[in-house]
Amino acid sequence: MRSKLIFVASGIGLVLALISAIISGQQPQPLPPAFNPAANPYAKGIYAEGIIESNQTHGENINIYPEISGPVTEVLVAEGATVKKGDALLRIDESVQRATVEQLQSQADAARTMLAELKAEPRRENLDVATAQVDNARATLKNADDQLEKQERSYALEPKSVSRDALDNARNAQKIAATNLEVIAKQYALTKAGAWIYDIQNQEKQYVALSKAYASAAALLAKYTIRAPADGMVRSIQAAVGSYVSPTGAYDSYTQGMDPLIVMSAPDENLQVRAYIDEILIDRLADPSKLAGEMFIRGTDKHVALTFVRVQPFVSPKIELSDERQELVDVRVLPVIFRFASPKSLHVYPGQLVDVYVSAQ
Repeated sequence: MRSKLIFVASGIGLVLALISAIISGQQPQPLPPAFNPAANPYAKGIYAEGIIESNQTHGENINIYPEISGPVTEVLVAEGATVKKGDALLRIDESVQRATVEQLQSQADAARTMLAELKAEPRRENLDVATAQVDNARATLKNADDQLEKQERSYALEPKSVSRDALDNARNAQKIAATNLEVIAKQYALTKAGAWIYDIQNQEKQYVALSKAYASAAALLAKYTIRAPADGMVRSIQAAVGSYVSPTGAYDSYTQGMDPLIVMSAPDENLQVRAYIDEILIDRLADPSKLAGEMFIRGTDKHVALTFVRVQPFVSPKIELSDERQELVDVRVLPVIFRFASPKSLHVYPGQLVDVYVSAQ
């Protein structure tokens, strides 16, 4: 009985092992691809990685860096907004610089007022006082002359009628009055002549220097408001209100690096793609007048015909796409720029990577 049970259990185990082997040996059905891979539309097409850009004659984007440092106080536009040249985009705290401008403006105004005062001399009231002083000095001299004449006439008639000391005092008084009149007359001439030309020139230079300092400070104050350097679209704003920015840009907390404060580009009506041709394939490129291309959007079955724009005649390391500054293999590429009209059903943005096929010889 016991041997029968063992034999039955062994048979059941063998059956289960056979079933498990059959199940594990079956291959699962592969899942269908999410999208068909890009197929080469040309008989001898060259594959290249590309990056979408705004349609610009120079450069890829407009990278805006502030010329001054400080915390952001106001962001005036939103990402994706279309702006005109000169529109205010962002403001940086300008309180200290504004106070400096107001101080220099007050100093320049004071210097201008002082210059006008010097040019307006002599003041009428000062001239009237100087004239009165001259008249008083003349009267004093006349009185001293009369007293001296009386003393000398009396002395001539009777020497004992006037003491020698009184006669000397009269003569001294007459000389003092004459000298005083001469000094006051010269002071009158100085007052009437007005400000010295060198004082005016010195004040003019001070006014000019303060005016230029004020203009310089005002120009620097204007830089605390970041304005659009050209018509276009705001692609990226790296700073929020309260963020500290500097001429090196704004700190990116994700990449932990410094990025442009604002990135602008041309509007989306016309975009372009920069295709990077490997240097070993450059010789296979067709004549530029006959060059054509087709762009495939990754993750979709969508593709767009490209129109050749230009070749950037400079072979450079392939760091735009890989962002690797120290690659083990020095891969160099030639940028070829194509233009395309973005259909409404196609959602693409500058900075997006795409697959590109370029016609070859």
